[in-house]
Amino acid sequence: MAIVVIGNVFVDIKGFPDDLYSPTGRNAGRVEMVHGGVGRNVAEDIANVELRPVFVSMVDDTAQGAEVLHKLQKHKVNTDYVIATPDGMGIWLAVFDNSGDLAGSISKRPSMEPLRRLLEERGDEIFQEADSIVIEIDMDKDIVKLVFQYAEKYGKRVYALVSNMVIASHRRDFLQSTDCFVCNVQEAGILFVDDFTALEPEELADTLYERMSKANIPAMVVTMGSRGAVWATIDGEKGYFPPESVKVRDTTGAGDAFCAGVAVALTYGKSMAEAVRIGTHLAASVITVSESTCPRFLPQELGLEIAVE
Repeated sequence: MAIVVIGNVFVDIKGFPDDLYSPTGRNAGRVEMVHGGVGRNVAEDIANVELRPVFVSMVDDTAQGAEVLHKLQKHKVNTDYVIATPDGMGIWLAVFDNSGDLAGSISKRPSMEPLRRLLEERGDEIFQEADSIVIEIDMDKDIVKLVFQYAEKYGKRVYALVSNMVIASHRRDFLQSTDCFVCNVQEAGILFVDDFTALEPEELADTLYERMSKANIPAMVVTMGSRGAVWATIDGEKGYFPPESVKVRDTTGAGDAFCAGVAVALTYGKSMAEAVRIGTHLAASVITVSESTCPRFLPQELGLEIAVE
């Protein structure tokens, strides 16, 4: 039994300026290349809480793809359903300002046809024994549709996050079948065609409940960066959790770690408030380092009473 994560693998190429960042000028600095991708990050984050997630994805059939697999396996991620194929990984090119915030990015997405075929052929064995499912909701529509069909067939809860909200905003019907959707405040604005960035957390919680209730989305958590996170459920539960005070080095992967914490907590019986607390802690642990995933924790450190190997 394990959480099944379906998503992409990316290579993240990140540039950091030595001094004040100039969007139109030449910036001296350093460039780092790390393994990334929303799905890959979530799978590793879950593994770093000493759980053993099943990752369903693709990598390039190259030495770089083999390196990605080796690292995931080293972290005890089950990669039995990761396909090695040409053009199996995406690329994310990002530049950060001197405060560690994202200044701009461009991404190249991989072709997902091999993953669709894998789900058609082996979906029953992948999902039948899953504890829950975490999915990038903006993946190819046929893949998302297959995952929800298996989730309904076997009665599995689905937690969704997003890498491209413009694409995901056209998947509102799928969001109605999720158990919880996690995104940031800018992404929530794209979803509901509004600007929520000026709202105070309590105002956003009220607005979120109103909007998601009308859209028939069961539950949402929205992160607000340095202002914390809010949540709401269609049953009327609402809340806010403040951020942890840490020194920011690199915000890459913070949202993925947050979603991993929320999904783990909800999968294993915690309340929404506890889930947001755990997600906040994992996100805070990521932004203090240059890696895109959280350091290792025992479940008990996060308040999770889960038996681990």
